[in-house]
This record gives sequence, C-alpha cells and structure tokens, in this order.
Amino acid sequence: MPRSTTARINLEALRNNYRIACERAGSATAMAVVKADGYGHGIARVALALADVAPKYAVACIEEAAAIRAAGIAQPVVLLQGVHAYDDLADCVHNNFEPVLHSEHQLEWLEQGGYRPWFWLKVNTGMNRLGFRSDDLHAVMTRLKAMGAGSQLLGFVSHFACADDTSSTMTATQTAAFEAATSAWPALMKSVGNSAAHFIPDQPLFDWSRPGIMLYGGSPIVGKTGPELGLEPVMSLEAPLITTRVVRAGEIVGYGGGWVAEHDTLMGMVAIGYGDGYPRHAGTDTPAAIGGQRIRLIGRVSMDMLAVDLSDAPGAKEGDSVELWGKTVGVDEVAACAGTISYELLTGITRRVPRTYF
Repeated sequence: MPRSTTARINLEALRNNYRIACERAGSATAMAVVKADGYGHGIARVALALADVAPKYAVACIEEAAAIRAAGIAQPVVLLQGVHAYDDLADCVHNNFEPVLHSEHQLEWLEQGGYRPWFWLKVNTGMNRLGFRSDDLHAVMTRLKAMGAGSQLLGFVSHFACADDTSSTMTATQTAAFEAATSAWPALMKSVGNSAAHFIPDQPLFDWSRPGIMLYGGSPIVGKTGPELGLEPVMSLEAPLITTRVVRAGEIVGYGGGWVAEHDTLMGMVAIGYGDGYPRHAGTDTPAAIGGQRIRLIGRVSMDMLAVDLSDAPGAKEGDSVELWGKTVGVDEVAACAGTISYELLTGITRRVPRTYF
C-alpha cells in the first residue's frame, strides 16, 4: 500500500483565483499562465479546469503547449520563450501556438518562409533577459514588412523586473518605455502584466494580462501572502505521521544534531522530505499543521522524512495527516522560512508525490 503523501489540488480555488485575476485586469483579458506543469499542479488538469473561462493560455516552451493540445484543449497557446528551432514554426502553424519572438535567429527562421504562425514580439524595456531593444524596434518592423510577415504579428510583449516590489519605480519606468516603443503601431495588441502587476494601483495592463502564480494562490508581492491578497490556496501538501515518540531533555533529533530538546518533547516523524520537493532549508520553527492546529518543524529536513514538535497537538497519532502547506499554513510562509519564494516550492514538488484533484 503506498504512503498517503499527496498534493491535493482544489480546482475550484484555481478557478476563483482566475476570476480575481480577470477582475483586477480591468479592460485587459487574462491569459492563464500554466507553464512549469501548471506551476507544479499538473498542466493538463489545470488547463482543463480553466478551459471554459480562459480564452488563451501561456507556457514557456512548445512541449508544454503540446501537453495542452493532448488534453483536447483548442484555445491559442502563447509560447513565452518563442521557438527553439525552425521546424517549431510548422508546429505553431498547425496547432495554433503563438510564439513570442525575441531574437535575431528567430527572425531569420521566420525569414526563411514556409511557416508563418501568428506571433508576438518581445520588447526589452529594461529587464535585459529577452527581447529587442526599443531603439531597434522600427528596424525589426521594417524587416517583418519586407518578408511579408507583418500581417501575422499580433502585438508586443514585455516583462516587469520589479513589479513584486510596490515601492520600486522600475515598473513605471518600464511601462513608459514600452508605451513609447510601441506607440507607432496603435492597432497592435500589447501585453505586460504579470501577476504582481495586477496588484499595482492604476497600472496599465493594456490588452492582455498574464497571471501566473496568483492563479495558484501564491503571492506575487513582497511582504504579502496569497490570502492577504484575497487569493485561495490551490495546493494542500499533506503527508502522514509515521511514528511518534518522546524525545528526552538533552537528546537530539536528525542529522547533525542541530536540534536538542530543552525538555521532554513529544515528536513525530512525517513521511515527506526534500526527495519529494519539500525544501531542505526549511529548518526548525517552520510551520506545519495537524487537524487544523499549527505545529513546527524541528531539526533538519531529510530526503524522505522530517520531524515535527507535537507539543501543541498532544493527541496526534500515527497515520494522522500533516499539512505542510495549504489552508492552515500558507505556502508563502513556508517559502519565507526556507529563504525562497512560493514559485519554487510549488514547481519543485517531485513526481514521487501524486496529485489528487477535487
């Protein structure tokens, strides 16, 4: 019989978070970002759950887009990294994928002719990862017109570097740069809004916004948790207690002996560890919960197990389910204790943990 460690996925919470994204997008339309296997929630099930409300999806790469088509979903899919080979353009044409072109070699593939999908152009407004510089955009547009591809261009995309920090002026600077760069083509669509941008007052989101982490209940804003932003947790990561014991004063727990009991302490071992994707750097005092009662981790996280202090849950017994994150303990809280962000935790849950949907 397999252990009961599982990631429970609440699809109605997902749909509700998408509705919140739509409300916050204002006049913009929200494309659902389901890359990285639906942020660890399962790309096919996530996409299917949104199929009757999301008019467009966004993923990183073409294999993720193919997974959406394999699930029987017909909506357009935006490829945020564009294409990685000339032949990918044929797949885009045949499957209604919309690549975001951002580099010289991608333009060269388009220039070869043969396959002309609908596509977007990435504008580098200051993040300096991908995209054409603003002062190169006129030359790119002239080149597209010369190759006869201008009629397939849907619009322009950019990405914010510091939208998670509401005190930063970088987002306003990038927005102004994007508006100036694209002003010569007002009929083309525009998309800049990541999850964080939905929570910036008066931030223009133009035609299409791109909510990602907020769909899954994680916070895109520094210093805020998902529930504080009105978002519902979609994943509840749960694992069973497999033993309990009293650790006597002066005894250690786990590798390295980093935690020493100051007094006799009821301790439990939970069947989950970094081999399942739980963060190894979530140390002592990281919260968990059992039966709705918050408890804490003690000692180091092992590959397959971790220890919890059951002093606040003295009735806990073997077989009880421990919530590592979910409704009682937010994933953003755990991420903060581990020195990372909820994006990494959600996408890091390994295949050893089955996803169950309700």
